[in-house]
Amino acid sequence: MGKSLIVNYKVNKLKIDLIAGARPNFMKIAPIIDAIRKAQKDGQDINFRLIHTGQHYDKNMSDSFFEQLGIPQPDVNLGAGGGTQAEQTAAIMIGYEKLLLERKSDLCLVVGDVTSTMACSIVAQKLHVPVAHVEAGIRSGDWTMPEEINRRVTDSISNYFFTTTPEAGENLKKSGIPNTFIYWVGNTMIDTLVKHRSRFQQPKIWDELKLSEKGYIVMTLHRPGNVDEEEKLKSLMNEIVENSNNLPLIFPVHPRTAKILHGLGIQHSRLHTIDPLGYLEFNYLVENSLAVITDSGGITEETTVMGIPCMTLRNNTERPETVEIGSNELIGTDPKAIKPAMEKLFSGNWKKGSIPELWDGKTAERIVEILTKLNLAK
Repeated sequence: MGKSLIVNYKVNKLKIDLIAGARPNFMKIAPIIDAIRKAQKDGQDINFRLIHTGQHYDKNMSDSFFEQLGIPQPDVNLGAGGGTQAEQTAAIMIGYEKLLLERKSDLCLVVGDVTSTMACSIVAQKLHVPVAHVEAGIRSGDWTMPEEINRRVTDSISNYFFTTTPEAGENLKKSGIPNTFIYWVGNTMIDTLVKHRSRFQQPKIWDELKLSEKGYIVMTLHRPGNVDEEEKLKSLMNEIVENSNNLPLIFPVHPRTAKILHGLGIQHSRLHTIDPLGYLEFNYLVENSLAVITDSGGITEETTVMGIPCMTLRNNTERPETVEIGSNELIGTDPKAIKPAMEKLFSGNWKKGSIPELWDGKTAERIVEILTKLNLAK
C-alpha cells in the first residue's frame, strides 16, 4: 500500500481528480459529483476535475448518456483511444502525467477496475498525489481477467479504500492494509440506480415487439470466454433459445458480437438483437423483465436491488454478495447449465434475495463526507 499522506496542511479548497474511462465508471462517478456539489452548497471547500481518459468512446455515451445521468461534460479528455492493453495503459499514463505536471490535484479518485483505474493510480502515486479507490477490495480470484489485475494493482498502491461490503474490507486486511484506511460506505452504482429509478424510460422496442411486464428475458454477453469462442457461443445461445419457454429474448448487443452471431447463423424469431440502449431505457427493460442472463458484474448488482432473477454465465464473481444475499445465481459457462437454471426459474423456485446493507443510495455522500475530513488540501 502507498504511504498515507494525511498531513495538517492549512485548509484550502480540496482539489479532487475524478477519473472515468468506461461507461460503468460514469455511473459510479455521477453520484460523487452530486455529493461534491451538495457539499459545496453547504460551504465545504471542495472542488473536482472530471477526467475522461478516452479509454472507451461512444457518441451515445457522450451525449444522451451524460444528459440522462446529469453528468457534466468532462473538464479533460485524454483521448487515449483503443489498442492493446499495454498501448491503452501507456496512452492514459502519458496523458494523465502531463495533466498533473501542469496542475497537480490533492487527490486522485478512481472507481472500479478498468484500465484507466490502474493507469491513473500509478501516475498519481509517482507524482506524490494520494489515491482513493472506490469499490476497493473486490476479488474474483480469476487472473485471466484484466479487471482482476487492475483492481489488485490499484489496491496495492492506493491510500484510501472505499468498499461496497465488509467482505471487500476483509480482502484488503488480508493483504496487509490497515483498517484505519478502509471505509465501508456502500455502492455508488446503486446511488445512481436509486436516483434515476423513477425516471426509467420505455424503449421503442417495447411497443415494436409488444412486450409485457414479466413476459420476456433480457440478455447481455460480452466476455471473451463467452463470445469469442464460436462453438461455445453457439451452444450457449441454442440452449438459451430452446429453454426460454417461448418468451422473447431481448439482447442489446455490441456490433462486434452481433457480427459474430450473424456469422454463426444464430437467428431465431424470438431472439431480438438490438443496439445498445441508454441507461434509462436499458434499466426499464431489466426492471420489467422476468429474468436477466448476463456475464456482467455491474448488472448483477442492479438486478439484486430490483429483485430480478439473474443468471450469470461465469465460473466466478467479484461480487459474491449478489449471490449470497441478492437474486443472482452463478451458473457457470457450461451450456448444459442453462436448462436446469431455466427450469428453476419457470417453476417459480428462484430465490427472492434481499439488498446488501448500505446499498441505500447514500454512498457518495458518505464518501465525500470522509474526504472532507482528511485534511488533504494544500
